[in-house]
Amino acid sequence: MIGRKKEIEQLNRLYNSKKSELVAIYGRRRVGKTYLIDETFEGRITFRHAGLSPVEIKTGLLKAQLKNFYNSLLDQGMKKSKMPGDWLDAFFMLEQFLKERDDGSRQVVFLDELPWLDTQRSGFLTAFESFWNNWACHRKNIMVIVTGSASSWILDNLINNHGGLYNRVTYEIKLSPFTLNECEEFFESIGVNLTRYDITQSYMIFGGIPYYLGYFEKGKSLSQMVDQIMFSKEAVLRNEYDRLFISAFSNPETMKKIVNFLSTKNSGYTRAEICKGINVSDGGTLTTNLEALIASDYIVKYYPFGLSRRTEYYKLVDPFCLFCSNFKSVIGGKKENFWSRSLSAQNVVVWRGFAFERVCFSHIKQIKSALEIGGVLSSESAWSYREKGESGSQIDMLIDRDDNVINMCEIKFSGDDFEVDLSCYKDVLKKQEALTKLISPKTAIHNTLITTFGLKENKHSGVFSNVITLDDLFK
Repeated sequence: MIGRKKEIEQLNRLYNSKKSELVAIYGRRRVGKTYLIDETFEGRITFRHAGLSPVEIKTGLLKAQLKNFYNSLLDQGMKKSKMPGDWLDAFFMLEQFLKERDDGSRQVVFLDELPWLDTQRSGFLTAFESFWNNWACHRKNIMVIVTGSASSWILDNLINNHGGLYNRVTYEIKLSPFTLNECEEFFESIGVNLTRYDITQSYMIFGGIPYYLGYFEKGKSLSQMVDQIMFSKEAVLRNEYDRLFISAFSNPETMKKIVNFLSTKNSGYTRAEICKGINVSDGGTLTTNLEALIASDYIVKYYPFGLSRRTEYYKLVDPFCLFCSNFKSVIGGKKENFWSRSLSAQNVVVWRGFAFERVCFSHIKQIKSALEIGGVLSSESAWSYREKGESGSQIDMLIDRDDNVINMCEIKFSGDDFEVDLSCYKDVLKKQEALTKLISPKTAIHNTLITTFGLKENKHSGVFSNVITLDDLFK
């Protein structure tokens, strides 16, 4: 298995504990939650069940979920009996099933996509609570593992539950997408030969989601694969953008509207701007929706440098969502071979710049390591400013460090060594001057370039004191 070493170690530690365990694993759709459990506990799962996706079932969802649960019990060896009438009956059947197979060894119960089971007015959560509190938690050999792509449901109903399941989850795992380094390992493992430049571009599109990367084929270029996966008439991911929201949220159109709006500005928007942009009121419903998108790793909340902590910005960070929002009009065969024909198109060039910034923000650990400040506390954000009578400007990334240094980072996606011309040189100095006015005299500014291959030396290149390349991001 690529990556996931820490998660595997923790899961095996919990398996070998001498007490009951309730483990919640959550993360974005297609990030590999089910695969992690299948590989870690191969041959050791006593009972497993996966909820039915609400996408395919329009009516009678509760009945369908109960029947599917009952069929899972039959399929795994339960004697035929009357189908459960509700979730209390269903979990009682599971208890009897586990008792019959109890030989004193560890029993692993794996409930995949748990939020899908909690249909409207189904009583599922009450029944699950009863199953755990009245039976499973008292048996030292039970390990219940639940997963969900609806991260906000897992957080609200299990991890942060204030009712009967309060403080019952014994361990939680938030499964994140692959890093660039793990993507490289993954491609090597399936025999796909891509340069780090192209692996980075694949990350800018697919965001290190292993399920998406698994569609890559040997002997094909990146542009060929992007066309095949996204832009052909038979593209396997042509409907994936819609499915992301339908599978994880009860109000998919509203969530999609927020994400589409956030995709229009790289630095993000304030709550007030979001309300105006999508025509909604600023209240509890918006808060719930934004928190759900944050929990699912689609957006982040941050406080821009120099502004008060009351000025919250929300920014789209999921690469796949950004890509689909930018190119949704041509996904799914509307323009055959669109990507191969558009590599030099202006809209693709602009997208690359924004997408590479997101890659860098998701690899802060590697950037700090390259700067040899891995142990220094810091905060990271973009910064926009405007001076009277002048056009505004933006600093791509500020690393505000506790050791009285700020790394002012310019992020440049380039097909070759980046060359600093006179215009760029003056722009960096102008930004440095503007930043100096805001910070303490005891704080030093280190101009830093984050780029693909390196910095071409010329009479202006000395404006940067640090240079970080793809090789650093892949470490």
